[in-house]
Amino acid sequence: MRWVALLRAVNLGGANKVPMAELRELLSGAGFGDVRTYIASGNVLLDGPRKRSIVAGELEHLIADAFQVKTTAVMRTPKELAGVVTRHPFGTDVSRSHVVFLEGKPGTGAVRRLAAIDHSPDRAHLDGADVYLQYPAGVHGSRLSAARLERLLGVSGTHRNWRTVAALAELAADA
Repeated sequence: MRWVALLRAVNLGGANKVPMAELRELLSGAGFGDVRTYIASGNVLLDGPRKRSIVAGELEHLIADAFQVKTTAVMRTPKELAGVVTRHPFGTDVSRSHVVFLEGKPGTGAVRRLAAIDHSPDRAHLDGADVYLQYPAGVHGSRLSAARLERLLGVSGTHRNWRTVAALAELAADA
């Protein structure tokens, strides 16, 4: 089964270094097929078992052992990623759009907490286990960071800009 693994908090500044060439070699050696990475921010395309939790757990374990980096592997299928691109809720201008891919769907209480806070000028739209964000003034200094979203929703996630989301969806579709 083809997967897109979105690794949380790797290669941020000087922290949590996971060299992509070494990661590809590690995952191929562990039996994952057709392993590819996209840029250095922890985006991996690979073939593996059908069960999402098994693939995520194995990736997290391998990365911790090889690189001493604790990460969360958020898994999406190529079809799920294509759906994220198709359902973009903020119109045709995607220049300030981002997505936080959550490990799972937040509960109804968490959804209400997100809806109740004022995070303007930022916009958020929750769609299952994906949160679309729009930062009109840019991501730096925004009131609705990925860390704040995690606290509000009670679910771990990983943040990607729209350019990366669209490129990953295209790469996954071509695989």
